[in-house]
Amino acid sequence: MPNQIILSSNLKGFFFEGLSEINKKSLCPVPESVIYYSSDVLDKFSLSQTFFETNEGKVREKILGMKLLEASQLSREEQKKIYKEVADMSLMVCGYFSESVNKKIVDINYYSQLGKMAYSHLNNVTPSFLDIPCFYGMVSTCFESLTTLMTIMATKNRGGNEDNLIFKKIMADKPVSDKELLVSGVLPQLTKKVS
Repeated sequence: MPNQIILSSNLKGFFFEGLSEINKKSLCPVPESVIYYSSDVLDKFSLSQTFFETNEGKVREKILGMKLLEASQLSREEQKKIYKEVADMSLMVCGYFSESVNKKIVDINYYSQLGKMAYSHLNNVTPSFLDIPCFYGMVSTCFESLTTLMTIMATKNRGGNEDNLIFKKIMADKPVSDKELLVSGVLPQLTKKVS
């Protein structure tokens, strides 16, 4: 299939449409407000400099785990900023850039737990977004489903076939959770052990 030109009035709208389309096929869809929020995160992180920080004239990747630990010692306003940054970056790493984790020492579960924790902490500091109470708690709960949607969209945008994503993981002997299967529109096979 040749590359196609994609027309969209803005990047955030492009991501919202793409995630919404995939979410409609999901057997456990995430709320539209979470799709809206994640499209904003995707738009914000479309510039590569948001993934890096400059320290003593050197550009480095942000160390998210350390930032999360250090945040508890900061003022409430600084905590909001750090928790949001760590949570949103973890969402991006686990979702749109999940393949990049293959080259790191830690696996995707580390970033997933980090993101869920950061969103939970953010919910404790500032619980509402768009006048929705406990919004960041909801994002934390939907984290795995949301990252799966983002991974499917990333695969589709890179010219791949999103329908083969789960199949490829299984063939590579990588674990696939029931949540990933449901988000992909596949019913997990329930097995019962007989003792």
